Amino acid sequence: MDMKEKIQSCLEDPHGLEILFRQEPDAFRRAFPEAHAQAPESIILAVWQERLNDQDAQPEAKSTWLTGNLRLALLLAICAGLCTRVLLYFAIEQDIAPVNVLFGVVPFLAAYFVMTQKPHKKVLVTLTGLLGTALIYFNLLPVEQSDSIVMAYLHLPVFLWVVLGLAYTGNGHRQTEARLAYIRFNGEFAIVYATFAISGMILTALTLMLFEIALPGQDVAKFYMENVVVFGAAALSLIAAYLVATQLKLARSMAPWIARIFSPLVFLTLLAYLVALVLAGRNPFLDRDFLIAFNGILLVVLAITIFSLTERADGEKRRPGDFLNVALISLALIIDIVALASIVFRLSSYGLTPNRIVVLGVNLLIGGHLSWILLAYGRFLRQKAAPLAIQRAVTHYLPAYGAWAAFVFLSFPWIFR
Repeated sequence: MDMKEKIQSCLEDPHGLEILFRQEPDAFRRAFPEAHAQAPESIILAVWQERLNDQDAQPEAKSTWLTGNLRLALLLAICAGLCTRVLLYFAIEQDIAPVNVLFGVVPFLAAYFVMTQKPHKKVLVTLTGLLGTALIYFNLLPVEQSDSIVMAYLHLPVFLWVVLGLAYTGNGHRQTEARLAYIRFNGEFAIVYATFAISGMILTALTLMLFEIALPGQDVAKFYMENVVVFGAAALSLIAAYLVATQLKLARSMAPWIARIFSPLVFLTLLAYLVALVLAGRNPFLDRDFLIAFNGILLVVLAITIFSLTERADGEKRRPGDFLNVALISLALIIDIVALASIVFRLSSYGLTPNRIVVLGVNLLIGGHLSWILLAYGRFLRQKAAPLAIQRAVTHYLPAYGAWAAFVFLSFPWIFR
């Protein structure tokens, strides 16, 4: 169902129209004139037409200081900063695992999305249950550095990322457009957060330099890093989320361009890396660092491919970048096959360990996702499918990552204890 049909299906549902607009504002604006032309008698669409025209004529009205959402973001930012600092204290005392600091940010981000979108009660109960279960269960695990516990630590962020996606998409969590909007949010969030973080690092360096001059011999850096920097890093997550949610145009326009620019660069780098490995005679079956590098490459290729697809319109034709994406995905699949063969060899030669099983699972997971995307791309390039088929291949697979992460951090500490 395209955006025009979704708008027409919500002619008697004002809240549904609002959700559609918040999730896909650009697509909503593009599809609205045609939807309104087919239902000119609709009072709701007439009101929306005036709203959209007023926003276009007066863009400065969006930046009103201390709007309701901004007040909410500031309040949650303060709570996130304080909670993260408390969790860091217990982590430093080794009472809890350091990865627990994620619970100082993720629940408040989820609360921001929930309070601005107001999902159904079923979504709220599921969201609360998942976050509560993860928090309680995770802190029942022993605080140690065994392989199975470390694997649980590494998979918790992936699980929380998927849960946060449920909070962001809300009632539309099953819809392709809503999941694409969440992926776009991640790219734009990363750009905004990195921009402010760089500014914060400059401010931190300047502050420490000034205090070192004013208070020689005092350990100001330790206090500043553990309190001010930690608080600011956590609070910035909420501020960045607010800025992205309020249509910060710079980040929205930069994210797809970054993906397009880096796609050919990553392809050339990856090709050169493989050629260099072949010429050097490296053996992937015996070289552990080689296997780790290959898995890192797979994650980078998957991320770039996904972000390059998020801005495609449903009726958009083929373009040169599509053939580059196909080449990049194909090269990544070759790497994945080599990595799978390597890990199977290591399992058969050296036995089962949590690390090797996780690497095998991740390679199978990423390989399956890349294969689905490549098949959808092939149908699109042969003009047998629209770009929506590729976007569905991207978004419908995302829950699999959450399921795998949940399996690892719930079961591995007990299977391998």
